[in-house]
Amino acid sequence: MLVWPGKPYPQGATWDGEGVNFALWSEHAAEVQLCLFDPSGDPQSEQRIPLRERTGHVWHAYLPEARPGQLYGYRVSGPYAPEQGHRFNDAKLLVDPYARAIAGDVTWDDALFGYTVYPHADDTQRDGRNSAPFVPASVVVDSSFPWGDDRPPRLPWHKTVIYECHVKGLTRLHPDVPEHLRGRYLGLSSEPMIQHLTTLGVTAVELLPVHHFISERDLHDKGLSNYWGYNSLGFFAPDSRYASGRNGEQVSEFKTMVKKLHANGIEVILDVVYNHTAETNQNGPTLCLRGIDNKSYYRLSPDDPRYYMDFTGCGNTLDTTHPQVIRLIMDSLRYWVTEMHVDGFRFDLAATLGRGENLSDRFGLLFDIMLQDPVLAEVKLIAEPWDLGQDGWKLGQFPPRFAEWNARYRDSVRSFWKGDKGVLPELASRLAGSADVFGLTPNRSINFVTCHDGFTLHDVVSYDGKHNDANGEDNRDGSDNNVSHNWGAEGTTANEEILERRDRVKRSLMATLMFSQGVPMILAGDELGRSQDGNNNAYCQDNEISWVDWETTPAQRDMLEFTRSLIAIHKDHPVLRRSSFFGTARDPREEVVWLRPSGEEMAEDDWHRSGKHALAMLLHGRSGDERDERGRPIWGDTLLLLLNGGGRPRRFTLPSGGPWNLLLDTARPGLERAEPSERRVERSTMRVLSNTLMLLSSRNGG
Repeated sequence: MLVWPGKPYPQGATWDGEGVNFALWSEHAAEVQLCLFDPSGDPQSEQRIPLRERTGHVWHAYLPEARPGQLYGYRVSGPYAPEQGHRFNDAKLLVDPYARAIAGDVTWDDALFGYTVYPHADDTQRDGRNSAPFVPASVVVDSSFPWGDDRPPRLPWHKTVIYECHVKGLTRLHPDVPEHLRGRYLGLSSEPMIQHLTTLGVTAVELLPVHHFISERDLHDKGLSNYWGYNSLGFFAPDSRYASGRNGEQVSEFKTMVKKLHANGIEVILDVVYNHTAETNQNGPTLCLRGIDNKSYYRLSPDDPRYYMDFTGCGNTLDTTHPQVIRLIMDSLRYWVTEMHVDGFRFDLAATLGRGENLSDRFGLLFDIMLQDPVLAEVKLIAEPWDLGQDGWKLGQFPPRFAEWNARYRDSVRSFWKGDKGVLPELASRLAGSADVFGLTPNRSINFVTCHDGFTLHDVVSYDGKHNDANGEDNRDGSDNNVSHNWGAEGTTANEEILERRDRVKRSLMATLMFSQGVPMILAGDELGRSQDGNNNAYCQDNEISWVDWETTPAQRDMLEFTRSLIAIHKDHPVLRRSSFFGTARDPREEVVWLRPSGEEMAEDDWHRSGKHALAMLLHGRSGDERDERGRPIWGDTLLLLLNGGGRPRRFTLPSGGPWNLLLDTARPGLERAEPSERRVERSTMRVLSNTLMLLSSRNGG
């Protein structure tokens, strides 16, 4: 095969219509070999081509006879000196960190490790076995795609409703999705799923990781797999397991999914994992960055570079202070926006990405670069604002352009509805947008009561404790702080009274989420009452425990209709979707008033009475801050929320200014679909059952 000098940029394998340019960065390598394979990927077909051109630290070549679909990898030579931070081993085939597609999966074998594993593991001793039979190949991709008139929805934050879901888990059991599309990108954008998402009313899907990932060896040995995907191998490659083809087809199928979702007004947000890789700690495999330039890509212990600094709990941490690591992440983000047309990113363990040379820095250089980048200027950026290292809790501390997952919201709302004492002040702050946590706007708060990590909504009201035995860790994994309550029986029960209470609390939790200031995020399946049988850490359960079951009971169908109604109410009332915090009016009482059940305004002492479980929130219709394209204010009805988190009914006196209409009562599912005449309130008080939320409206300004 002809070999020309090529160019150092762009990195990766780039098809230009005539040939392919290959470029790989490594500062400390002594030699780099490009390895080509036939279409079958047979390791015996390997052809090695030394990259003799080096510009700066980029090794490159141009192959005029190479074509899309070409399978390839790299072998990199250099010192194997773990005590100096170097782990080069040219016996190990390496995945291109810029690969646009990766064919297949890792096959676990001792040859994947750069050091001697058997009979005694010793990471200081180089292993010389060839790993090519066990490493997935990188794939040259033709990036052309008929995008046509695809346009990103670019919905503002205050009109966003996020639906967190898993590509496979959402569709694997859906009876109306064609069988060959279930669990795949094209299944997520199939007509049955489009119909579900649009009728539900969500505006964005937030996909659990789709960067190509692998399952850890210990999971494989247990017969389990990494289902969630927080174990990345390639930051540019959509995972091939969610596509019908693996030799590059995953790219076009992902793009097709995005195009169809956009056509229906739905944005695509990716959960991305740039804080660590699948190579884990010094005892992990050599698959990619470790063999390319370990000392440059990873944060190593300053006391002993043989070991990795670990702020992630996953064995290693990428060094986001290094220029090449910053370039890798930024090139990846820009690629997913420009080439794959995604609309935003949720950064896993984002506090790790902000750790500068001073490990407790509030922000690192990477965030400065993100915020000035024109490609990222209009996409949504969401931080998971913590990691597992010292000073890792950074809620409310990210730059203004970042929204953040608000775990305080989750815990306080759950606490209130399970009847905990002394949570009224915290609850009020969360309902009003968490001004005590975030500056500038409530839309920095991503509100959620459940997410992929933890109990589902159904399990929050069905289990007091976790039940993770299926994970093979003797129920030691997963959080012990679930802020949950089973209401009288652990797990499944036939007791009608308990079931009715659970359903009421579920509706109250979901209603609180949709009626709070900030951006609501719903966990996929919660609208159907999905259960994980009490497993609060189902990261390794690629089975019915994690998949959404679409065969629903009447109660589950009621929950679906109820959730649709909640989202519709959220969209219909501007006062629920403010972009600024309350308190901008000359008289704050013209915006929001907090009331006791008696109808009187809450006094300072009322907030601190630990036994109080009831609260009313009056939102004046003219307190909405939304404006049309000409700057004219968009106002709506005045709303009154009545919340009773206690164990007995409470009577609430309604404020003057009616007449009032009862829009919703979590103790009476289906009321929201009743005729207006049936929802008109003719009395001055309302009896609110225990664990119940009511929403009333008035057009007379309250």
